[in-house]
Formats: sequence, structure tokens, C-alpha cells
Amino acid sequence: MSNYVQRFLLENLDIRGAIVRLDSVWTAMLTGRDYPQPVTRLLGEMSAVTLLMGENLKQTGRLTIQLNGNGPVSMLVIDCTDTLHIRGMAKHAENIAAQPVSELLGHGQLLITLDMPSMRECYQSIVPLDGNNIAEIFEHYFRQSEQLPSRLFLITTDTAIFGLLLQKLPNADLQDPDGWARAETLAATVHDHALFDLTAEEILTRLFYQETIRIFDAQTIQYGCKEDPAKIYAMLRSLGREEVDSILKEFGEVVVNDDICNREYRLDAIAVDAVFREAGSTIH
Repeated sequence: MSNYVQRFLLENLDIRGAIVRLDSVWTAMLTGRDYPQPVTRLLGEMSAVTLLMGENLKQTGRLTIQLNGNGPVSMLVIDCTDTLHIRGMAKHAENIAAQPVSELLGHGQLLITLDMPSMRECYQSIVPLDGNNIAEIFEHYFRQSEQLPSRLFLITTDTAIFGLLLQKLPNADLQDPDGWARAETLAATVHDHALFDLTAEEILTRLFYQETIRIFDAQTIQYGCKEDPAKIYAMLRSLGREEVDSILKEFGEVVVNDDICNREYRLDAIAVDAVFREAGSTIH
């Protein structure tokens, strides 16, 4: 299994963590996007973090994470469901050179939204971007929101993503005063491609070879962009027949772009008429 999230616990250190690994799901997300390399890297790292957070969803719901900034990469958005169906996109300037993440994003904010049917209204957290890279931005968020020291190690290529999360639990210093520093140092030895072909168990055994490791069952990740014309039809009905007909008259067809799934819907006059006739038959 090559698209997964797998939790683990360093039992003698009271440190928890998770590994995320993507390949085919990642390439599906990139298909047809033609992002510049700096954008691909940012989107991949953010996908890894979103999955590491989404894996903790205990009820039906959707986690959406968005970075907005005034730099050449103006928006990154990833969302995933409790079943780890993921999708995402980026908005960016045409020409982007390699430069520090703080300059790519500029000044902006991190927006985290959790939407669950069991909640009266969705939960939102908005914090300023604070960090020199994606890992530092989210490490800062974890410190503020969960009150847990956290470390993220993220690797992105055009074909694969790897991520490792460590979190220091409240009793860690009582278990081993040097344990957290030791675990951080060992995790930092992760190299770009050396671990991509190994299982999570093999990765963890190599990194933390002196520790007692409890490894939990892996959860499979899937690409979450299925064609959904019903959503588009509902949107057109909400605009109203008069507005949609005016678009038809001006352009000869109605074109709707689903940016997050990189899909385009085109409807001619016959298709538009069918959409509204179906709505009328449903009402009556």
C-alpha cells in the first residue's frame, strides 16, 4: 500500500507520531495542473500535513486547510474527509522563481475549517502565517492549538510525498528527560528518497532502532475528486433561469470551472433547458 497514513507511539518516551506516504494519489492531484516546481513543493507539503491532521477525525466530516498570502503563491487549499479522500489546488502568479517560502507566500493567514454533521456550525481557526517553511507554520499552529511540542519532516517530489509527524505528550519528560531531543535528532536524519520504497515499519525501525515502537493499522488515502454534475446543476438553479439564459445568449454556452478538482463543465442551450425542466418536475 503506497498511499497511506500510519500512526505510531514511541512507548518508552511517551511520544506519538504518524507517517504519511503518497504516490498515485499525488500524481492524480497534479494531473493537468502544470504547477511550477516551487508551487508543487508547497502543495505537496501542505497535503502531507492535512492528511496527518485529518487522520485524527473520529466522526464523519471534512477538514479544510487554506493558506492565503500576498506573495506570488496567493492561495493553497487542501481538504480531506474522515475517510482520507483528499483534493487540493493552488493559485499563483505566472512566473515564479525559487525563493524562500516566506517570500512565496508573503504576509497572510492560515485558515483551518472543520465541518461535521454532528456540529451546529463548523469550527474555524484563523492564525497569521508564522514560520520560514510549511513545517514551521504548522509546528507553530500545533503549539498554539494543541499545546503540544511538535515536529514535522516533509519531503515532496513530482511523483511522491513523504511526511513524518512527532508530538511530545505531557508525560514525556517524566519518562525520559532526553527522549524528545533524541527523537527529534533521529527523525531529522530522514533523507529525500532513501525511505520512499520502505514500509512504515521499516522506516520507523531504522529511525528509532533503540526505542520500543507500537505501530497502528494504516489508513488508505484516495483522491477525492469525482465528477459531480449534480453540484453544478444546483449552482445554476440557484442563479436562476434568467441569469443563466443571459450567459447563454452572450457566450453560446455556460462554462463552469471546478478549480479544486481541475474539471470543466460545459452546457449548451439543450443541457441548460434540461437542468431547469428537471428542477420544475421535482418541485411539482
